Amino acid sequence: MPVQIPDDSDFSSFRDQCLSVDGWTSRYNKSGVTVWCREEESCTVQKLKMRIICKDVPAETLYDVLHDTSYRKKWDTNMIETYDIGRLTVNADVGYYSWKCPAPLKNRDFVTMRSWLPLGNDFLIINYSVKHPQHPPKKDYVRAVSLLTGYLIQSNGTTGSTLYYLTQVDPRGSLPKWVVNRVSQFVGPKAMRKIYKASLKYPEWKRKHNPTLKPWMFPEQNTLPSISVSELTLQRADSLENIDESSISQEKTPLSDDEET
Repeated sequence: MPVQIPDDSDFSSFRDQCLSVDGWTSRYNKSGVTVWCREEESCTVQKLKMRIICKDVPAETLYDVLHDTSYRKKWDTNMIETYDIGRLTVNADVGYYSWKCPAPLKNRDFVTMRSWLPLGNDFLIINYSVKHPQHPPKKDYVRAVSLLTGYLIQSNGTTGSTLYYLTQVDPRGSLPKWVVNRVSQFVGPKAMRKIYKASLKYPEWKRKHNPTLKPWMFPEQNTLPSISVSELTLQRADSLENIDESSISQEKTPLSDDEET
């Protein structure tokens, strides 16, 4: 299927999903972080939505943190590797990301098209999986599929903001129910708090690391090779390996330090 770069209506729809309460079930609400789940009738993959109030982090800073791949390793402890592949437009690119799953589950990776847009006082970043001919599935990873993943950042005055994270990912495997529960109860909330804490430290870090380099805001700074959307196709889940990890027991995979609340 052909790939389409998101337009304003796609961003507006994503924002509406982040702000909507209809059909969402609260799974976690503690220390400023809320997690909701939503079962999709037409899809076997549930949606997960999270929100954190960042009362002393401006929206612009959060937006920079989520874009700045050089800073990502400071807060994303589940990341194995990430890199940009090429740019499509001034506000869309293609990238690679791999992340650690709790052992003995196999690690997952993605190739996604990412697009971003400031919309009024809001900032949005969304992605979905695509196929790139030079970046096929790797031997030691399960290629997962992002059906829709992204962030909505809303400004709360001059010094505060609210961050929403919404994701619908097909992990390409029958995961145990405890893994899904762990994501909503431990991994997700911890990740949101890490973004918040990392955002508090980002201005000082950025002053020492290419302080004027922000290609997500200044497209003329972007040095990625240009690629055409015609080189990409939509990544369909049914064309990828599907593994059954549903029998793996929780006892074999103790909580890591990163998952403690």
